[in-house]
Amino acid sequence: MRTIATANVNGIRAAAKKGIIPWLEQVEADVVLLQEVRADRTQIPDEVLAAGGWHWHLAPSLTAKGRAGVAVLTRDEPQDARIGFGADEFDGSGRYAETDLPGLTVASLYLPSGETDTPRQAEKERFMAAFADYLTAAAAKAAADGRELLVCGDWNIAHAEADLKNWKSNKKTAGFLPAERAWLTRLYSTGTFVDVVRALHPDTEGPYSWWSYRGRAFDNDAGWRIDLHVATAGLAAKATKAWVDRAPAHDQRWSDHAPVLVTYDA
Repeated sequence: MRTIATANVNGIRAAAKKGIIPWLEQVEADVVLLQEVRADRTQIPDEVLAAGGWHWHLAPSLTAKGRAGVAVLTRDEPQDARIGFGADEFDGSGRYAETDLPGLTVASLYLPSGETDTPRQAEKERFMAAFADYLTAAAAKAAADGRELLVCGDWNIAHAEADLKNWKSNKKTAGFLPAERAWLTRLYSTGTFVDVVRALHPDTEGPYSWWSYRGRAFDNDAGWRIDLHVATAGLAAKATKAWVDRAPAHDQRWSDHAPVLVTYDA
């Protein structure tokens, strides 16, 4: 059994002041994927790096210091680790890192959020196009090597109406644009990749993993499901349980996202 958690920390130094250290020490997981770390290794507090005894594989942003940044934390020392996915524009941006464990390649992704009708959205679309090509090749390589592939993280796209509370008012909002949703549909329709949480919770709204800090979004559960476990089909079939580690109250959150965990019988 492996339990894998993914969490956008909204700045690891800020999260350290709000309670992520006890979470890293206590979470019953074998792998933790972090996004929006917003720090290089020298900037991460020592008590964070020591919490839980994790092996850290960190990919900070080299192109925009203090932004983005992803990490893969493993209980066991990894067999191998890489940063980026072979796209010159994005490999230094702190948006993708992967680690090899026995029988599994697991990756942390922070896909650009975009902004409708702006250069930021064009950047997001370039990332999506390049990343889709990479995923196709990576899945084929993993299969040839007898491995499964799992990409967790903040995908910054709500795929369906059930994936955000206020979908009617967000039809023209980045993260729920028709082209973005269609991109995920194409990814899933090949049969190679599966949205694991949705497969385990097919007929429910959510479970949401991000809530705006504005208003009472968290208290009203007016959220988005954008923190995903996307697995090759063989691994997805072995998922037995998925849940969101939602804080009991607004003032106990250490991020505007909540961790999403899945247990795999593998």
